[in-house]
Amino acid sequence: MQVKKNPKVDLNLNSGLYFVMGLALVLFLTWRALEYKTYDKEDLIVESLNVIDEIKEEVPMTEQLKTLPPPPPPAAPEIIQIVEDNDDIEETIIESTETDQESVIEAPVEVDDIVVDELEEEISVPFSVIENIPIFPGCEDIKNKKEQIACFQKKIQEHVAKEFKYPEMAVELGIQGKVYVQFAIDTKGYISDIRVRGPDQNLENEATRIVASIPKMTPGMQRGRAVRVPYSLPISFKLE
Repeated sequence: MQVKKNPKVDLNLNSGLYFVMGLALVLFLTWRALEYKTYDKEDLIVESLNVIDEIKEEVPMTEQLKTLPPPPPPAAPEIIQIVEDNDDIEETIIESTETDQESVIEAPVEVDDIVVDELEEEISVPFSVIENIPIFPGCEDIKNKKEQIACFQKKIQEHVAKEFKYPEMAVELGIQGKVYVQFAIDTKGYISDIRVRGPDQNLENEATRIVASIPKMTPGMQRGRAVRVPYSLPISFKLE
């Protein structure tokens, strides 16, 4: 026997459509639930400020000081006495010191009475080219120039070694080095124009003291005339 069914009343006819619609509705509700946000309610406090339109300031009453007016100037005398000036005044006559073309100036001193002193120009000759070098005390008997130079240098070294004293401040600070000294032997044989250059002021002062204590020498001669002779001397300061 064949069962006859009406296709319009079939329950499975639109089941797929209903499933898709229900799934879409569920997804929409789930998305809205996840996106839903809540905020805490804040209590609003309303403040009011009462402003007074007119502010009355009480000004304290001050007392005005009354100052007395200055006294009037003294009145002029009614009778004015006229005093006659009869005293004689001696006038001082100032004579002019200017001279005119007709004036003759007399010289108080004759031209022949004036003595002009000639100033000798100090000539400086280097130690290496001078004819007769300065003679250090103790080298007077040497006549050969090369031997005189060797004796001069030897005496200078002996003098430096004799007078040498290492500055205490430089020893404490560990300062050492070489000081270059430049000086001149003047026309009278004395040491002058000492110039030093070194790594420390204490070493420079000691080198200056040593050179300044060099004894008087026989001055250098150039063409039979005493001249100024410059000389350079290095002094080494070394700690051991």
